[in-house]
Amino acid sequence: MRRLFPVTDETVARTPGGTPGEEGVGALAEGPGTDGAGGVGRAHLVDREWSLAELAAAYAYPETGPAGGSGAGGPGVWLRANMVSTLDGAGQHDGRSQPISGAADMRIFGTLRALADVVVVGAETVRQEGYRPARARAEFAEAREAAGQGPAPAIAVVSASLNLDFTLPLFTSPLVPTLILTGAAAAPDRVAAAEKAGARVVVAGDGVGVDPARAVRALVELGHTRLLTEGGPRLLGQLVAAGVLDELCLTVSPMLTAGDAQRIAGGPSVAVPQRFELAALLEEEGFLFGRYRRT
Repeated sequence: MRRLFPVTDETVARTPGGTPGEEGVGALAEGPGTDGAGGVGRAHLVDREWSLAELAAAYAYPETGPAGGSGAGGPGVWLRANMVSTLDGAGQHDGRSQPISGAADMRIFGTLRALADVVVVGAETVRQEGYRPARARAEFAEAREAAGQGPAPAIAVVSASLNLDFTLPLFTSPLVPTLILTGAAAAPDRVAAAEKAGARVVVAGDGVGVDPARAVRALVELGHTRLLTEGGPRLLGQLVAAGVLDELCLTVSPMLTAGDAQRIAGGPSVAVPQRFELAALLEEEGFLFGRYRRT
């Protein structure tokens, strides 16, 4: 893993006991524009496997509270999305994201889950990806306890129809009860089936569907302020259109698939394209891991 942006002292490797500008493995390489002392120019970048603690630090949520950041959902609330896309814009292959993912992408996937209070996901993605409950991970147990979080994030499924298999482990054996975000007009028999299976049904819309802004508020009312969504494309498109997305964690996979696969966000386009700024960029084995925040 290499940090490409922002450029810091940690970005550039140095030889043990060496100084910038020395020759040797890991030293700054002189090139056009350098002054021979580590100024502007080419540099060998650190390339090593990062620990989970380093990844957690790199992807930490903005600080909450009066002095902390404020997301679209209000002070101290932050909604980020984590998605993967191929070089030619495919957000999946054969209906699933796993074929275009990689080892480093999965480490970041697990880290982002470990940092979140709740993972918001669309019903179709639950069906296509075979979603299971988030698991507790010993490596993050102390940090989660210090942050006032439970052993694992809750999974919140967005579904208008509640057409879900309630015999799946996601509903029968989660560490924390699975949430279902739906509309007030959802079929009563499906609501009853969900609750019988142990899920907590949360109304986040006046009609059949879910209002994205209201869904965020409903999760905040349950004490969830560090929000993560893993899509799919339809849900992400709704969140973008509603203007409630604060951050996009985007993995660019060095693959080409062609075909007619969905992009990472679908649905109607927004009236004016939303501008996000690059906050960080990592690289490993050709995969790029970017963090983009609303401007």
